[in-house]
Amino acid sequence: MNVTFRQLKVFLAVFDHASVSAGAKAMHITQPTASMQLKEISQSVGMPLYEVIAKKIYFTDAGKELARTARQMLQTWHAFEQQMDAAQGLMRGKLKVSVVSTAKYFMPKLIGQFCKKHPSIDIALEILNRDGVVTRMRDNLDDLYIMSQPPQDMALQDEVFLGNPLIPIAALGHPLTKKNHLTLAQLSKQRFILREKGSGTRMMADKFFKKHRFKADIRMELGSNEAIKEAVAAGLGIGIISKHALHGLLKSNGVTQLQVTGFPISSYWHIVHPAKKQLPPIAVAFKEHLLSSLSKEKLSSSF
Repeated sequence: MNVTFRQLKVFLAVFDHASVSAGAKAMHITQPTASMQLKEISQSVGMPLYEVIAKKIYFTDAGKELARTARQMLQTWHAFEQQMDAAQGLMRGKLKVSVVSTAKYFMPKLIGQFCKKHPSIDIALEILNRDGVVTRMRDNLDDLYIMSQPPQDMALQDEVFLGNPLIPIAALGHPLTKKNHLTLAQLSKQRFILREKGSGTRMMADKFFKKHRFKADIRMELGSNEAIKEAVAAGLGIGIISKHALHGLLKSNGVTQLQVTGFPISSYWHIVHPAKKQLPPIAVAFKEHLLSSLSKEKLSSSF
């Protein structure tokens, strides 16, 4: 079997984009060239790796396995290149990080600080919901993953690096905002607006309600913090979101924090990656940057 690294990169680009033309564009080659590379790889492997139906490309089981193998090979090679650069006192290359959507409120600042220290490093940041980040981690697509609720069915290297307090919010002028000490029981007749099921914030809210035997009247489930803030500001209900989503600017978001016994819900941000994954030097440096940038005192406060 004779397949070059270049061919593996082309195959992986087409696989990731699910399109020959898009994969070719990503590799800065023509579509005919990409198609020829795919054909040569299939001939070398000796098994069909894909089929094209109605101008769409579908990968066979062998093709999917080749994509997994190619990804591992290329990641190992990139890690080797970074190790050689590090041995020469250089820090350059590409870092891939996936984060859940709420982390977008603080990760750009941390990434900016890191890039100032290491201007030769390029960072690809994927911002997704929790399910999307977990899927990317299962497929080993990135170097590091940031989330508040790591999956329990995976062997992970997991480190806490920042607090993620969850707070109840209401519209400015809501009757409950006039009270300084509320109990959950006083919220029993309120409508709640929560994140979608499967999100880290929703998982913690559901766990909190179950612990306190509180049945929340959930009227809306929304896929973003911005949508929740807008709905709450419009007077549609009480929301529970990460304090990070407010940037410390409650009133400018048209909402205010309710003072409810038991809140904030204690939650934390985690840096995770598969336990057996060998991190390249850049990922190790970025992980150390996150851990050193945020003191232990900040674990229970907002960023």
